[in-house]
Amino acid sequence: MTVTRFLTTALTAAIWLVPLSGQQAQAQNGPLRIEITEGVIEPLPFAAPAFVAENGAAADYARDIARVIASDLSGTGLFREIPAEAHIGRISSFDAPVAYEDWKAINAQALITGAVSASGDRIVVKFRLYDVYSGQQLGEGLQFAGTPQSWRRMAHKVADAAYSRITGEGGYFDSRVVFVSERGPKNERQKRLGVMDYDGANVQYLTDSTAIVLAPRFSPSGDRILYTSYASGFPRITLMDVGSLRTQTLAEQPGTMTFAPRFSPDGNRVVFSLERGGNSDLYMLDVASGGLNQLTNAPSIETAPSFSPDGSQIVFESDRSGTQQLYIMSAGGGEARRISAGQGRYGTPVWSPRGDLIAFTKQNAGRFHIGVMRTDGSEERLLTASFLDEGPTWSPNGRVIMFTRETSGAGGQSALYSVDISGRNLRQITTEGAASDPAWSPLLP
Repeated sequence: MTVTRFLTTALTAAIWLVPLSGQQAQAQNGPLRIEITEGVIEPLPFAAPAFVAENGAAADYARDIARVIASDLSGTGLFREIPAEAHIGRISSFDAPVAYEDWKAINAQALITGAVSASGDRIVVKFRLYDVYSGQQLGEGLQFAGTPQSWRRMAHKVADAAYSRITGEGGYFDSRVVFVSERGPKNERQKRLGVMDYDGANVQYLTDSTAIVLAPRFSPSGDRILYTSYASGFPRITLMDVGSLRTQTLAEQPGTMTFAPRFSPDGNRVVFSLERGGNSDLYMLDVASGGLNQLTNAPSIETAPSFSPDGSQIVFESDRSGTQQLYIMSAGGGEARRISAGQGRYGTPVWSPRGDLIAFTKQNAGRFHIGVMRTDGSEERLLTASFLDEGPTWSPNGRVIMFTRETSGAGGQSALYSVDISGRNLRQITTEGAASDPAWSPLLP
């Protein structure tokens, strides 16, 4: 099988951002704002007409970029697009005054306008966001320039800017997800690493399926991936450079198995599980020096570690109390405190990038759940329930969780789903074939 070479430019294609001068911009704390709470939210209606094509070569880009922006925003569950056939107003020039009454008549509260020009190996995308009811522009207009291959990234960046200005939160659309692509029968499943846009587009494969791969994790800068490989016949932590696809095995110790790796927030260390003689403990590896430090020393199974955003603590799962539960300890090791207190088993904890929540997998009464709790174990909330839900990963802004859902039976298949941290807006991510073990990248530069 041929493995597609994954070039750095495919992940972080160069895009230049320039603020637009012109119409006076309204302060970002203006009246157009979604207040996100745990209650039911009425989606904010918006219009995103096709962007203006400023030359003939830009026509397809102008249409497609507007569609991606609308899809990004609608997919959050916080926004509702007013379809083009309902539009009264028409945007024929990017700099023409906005006829606000036409957009008020169809109850649009936000209006996104833009223009695209294309020439050779460069396209330029401009956009503005308007508060229809106040009749003002919301924030500065922006201009992005890049290669034709980066048009979807520019669309995601526009959507991120609109999302941030209306919600007050950081965006998450201009990001990537690494995952395990699966094929074949359940008892002979072939697995390889893939990477895609957050919405399932632009899939590229990083490995072939000659060896089982599990649990990929992006570095904080997005330029490296950690995963567990069975290429040697035993689980071994592998580090991949996503630009060159070069790999190296980390923390090789004769007679041991290593798995469940995760980067520290500064990207200089890796915490992971090491099994020796039937016992699994947590270890810390300095990536540059190869120095190894044992963090736990117990007869129980300690695994699935995850750093707090400031790098001072680690949450992990352990069966030291007799069943799988969640514990937190200092990043340097030492005494751990249990934070899970409900019925059932808890595993695969992941600290939110905001630092306030921990996502986890829970098994109870024959069902699996994705849930969140405060870092002291309080306010546990279960967001999903199914035959098998597991392996949460956080969006860069801490608003959305992606995870694996597997159907039951001999022909059961794995698929990727996402859900808002309030438990709303459960959605399947479209992939080619079965998929599992998603891990979100940071926002791309």
